[in-house]
Formats: sequence, C-alpha cells, structure tokens
Amino acid sequence: MIRVLGRYVAGTALVLALVVLGVVLRVIQVGHQDSHERADAIVVLGAAQYNGRPSEVYAARLDHAAGLYRAGVATHILTIGGSQVGDRVTEGEAGRAYLADAGITSSALIAVGTGNDTLVSLRAAELVLARRGWHSVVLVTDPWHAERSQLIASDLGLSVQVSPVTTGPSLESGVETRYVTRETLGTLFYLLTGGSSGAGSAVL
Repeated sequence: MIRVLGRYVAGTALVLALVVLGVVLRVIQVGHQDSHERADAIVVLGAAQYNGRPSEVYAARLDHAAGLYRAGVATHILTIGGSQVGDRVTEGEAGRAYLADAGITSSALIAVGTGNDTLVSLRAAELVLARRGWHSVVLVTDPWHAERSQLIASDLGLSVQVSPVTTGPSLESGVETRYVTRETLGTLFYLLTGGSSGAGSAVL
C-alpha cells in the first residue's frame, strides 16, 4: 500500500513539475517574440507612476508604443492602469499625458484608468475596445509579463499580438530570474483560478 501511494505521489509531483516547467518555458519564449502586424489599437500595460511622471519601467513601455504607432501599426493607443492610494492621477492618464508630450496626437490617445492588476485593467480596456468595435490589439509590456498578458487578453476574446519592450529596467542584467519566477507564479494562479494573483506589483 505504501509503495502504491509512493508511486502516486511521485507521479503527481512529476506532472506538477512538468506543468511548472512548461509555464516557465512559455514565459521565456513569448518574452523573446515580437509580433506587431496591423491592429485596431496598441494597448500599453500600466506600471508605476509618480504624480503623473511614469517610472522608468512604464516610460520604456510608452516609448516602445510610440514607436509602433509611428510605424503605422495602429491608429490609436490605449494606456491602461488605475491608481494607488495617494495618487493624484491614474497610470492610464499618466501614460496618455506622457505620449501627448512626446508628440502623439491627442485624438489617438485613450486613457483607461481602471484596475490595479493586469486582469482588471485588461477587462476595463476590453470594454472600451468593444464599444468602439475594435477587436485586434498589440500589447506592449515587459518581456516576462508578455505571456500572462497575452493569455488574459485572449481569454477576454481579443485577437492579440504582443510586442515586448527591448530596453528598460526589465532587461537589465540579473533581473530575469526574479521576473520569470514571479510571472510563472502569476500565470499558474490565473490558470488555476481565472483570477488575479496579486504576485508582484500592481499591473507589473
């Protein structure tokens, strides 16, 4: 009996290890892919901002989105993300203002200032996209956040491409292991529950 139970435990542990490994490999694989064919809109995942000034992580995403817009990938950019306690503006609004200051026409910019995590923010963005009859998007975020963002957006019914940033703090030496670990946990939690994991910062 003990031998049989041991085999079940070992088999279960092996399956779990393979699932985790598969998610890790997927996070890394998607993080190294860049797909940005023509779409209805570019969606920039929010990150920290300080009194309207985007953090280095967020600024890298916004600069990347501006480059895609200027290359003709889409005619509109959605900047998404809510606010933390004490914030005067949302991440979405801070991103919109940053891009306007960078020369992107105001009519092309839409701030969606709802949500303190990836899932809630993308749900809010999907509602805005649906009202405008838009379905296809290019998500802009950090490489290691790309897989979870793509998975959530696809589950919301969007046609999704992901174009991760190629510069910024998320690509500095020595950070990959920490980011991949956090995103692996967040992705596994989402796959198991369909909810927000709370892993890492709000809207990584």
